[in-house]
Amino acid sequence: MLSEQQVIEQTKNWIKKIVIGCNFCPFANREFKNNTIHYQVAFSPKRSDAREALLRECKRLDRDRSIATTLLIFPNAFSDFDDYLQLVSFAEKLLIQKKYEGIYQLATFHPLYRFENSAPDDPANYTNRSIYPMLHLLREDDIRKAIQFYGNAEEIPERNVQFAREKGEVYMKMLRDSCM
Repeated sequence: MLSEQQVIEQTKNWIKKIVIGCNFCPFANREFKNNTIHYQVAFSPKRSDAREALLRECKRLDRDRSIATTLLIFPNAFSDFDDYLQLVSFAEKLLIQKKYEGIYQLATFHPLYRFENSAPDDPANYTNRSIYPMLHLLREDDIRKAIQFYGNAEEIPERNVQFAREKGEVYMKMLRDSCM
C-alpha cells in the first residue's frame, strides 16, 4: 500500500507531465509553481467518508485563501468508472445542498475516464485520465479571472482533444503511466 506522500508525489508528477506538460490546463502551471494546490488523500473506500472529505476541503478553502485549488485523491476507492460517476453526481448535489454552488466547481479525473459517446480507446479521454480517481475543487472566482486573462478559454477542450488524438492512445497511456 502506498503512503500518502507517495500518492501526492505521483499526483504532482501527473500534473507536471500531463496537465502542464501537455498544456491541458494553461492555468495550472502558475498554481503549481506558486505551491497553491492542496493535495488531500482519502484512503477510505466509503462514499460517506468521501462526502466528509469533500466537505472538509470546502471548509479548508473557506478558511484559507492562500489555497487556490484542492485535489481530493482516492487511491483505494472508486476504481470502477460508473461508481466514480455516482460519486461525482453525489458530490455535485452535495455542493448545491451545502450552498457551495457558484463558489466552488468540481473538475473530474479518473484513470478510466471516458467522455460520453466516446470510444474507450479514444486518446481524447486522456485529457481527463489521471493516475487515481480525483475530485478537483476550484474557486469559481479564480476560474473567471483566469478565463478573462487567458481569453478564448472555450477553445481549450477542443485543442486538448486534438493534441491527444495527434499523439495517439499509446503515447498518452505511456506518458500517464510514467507518472507512477
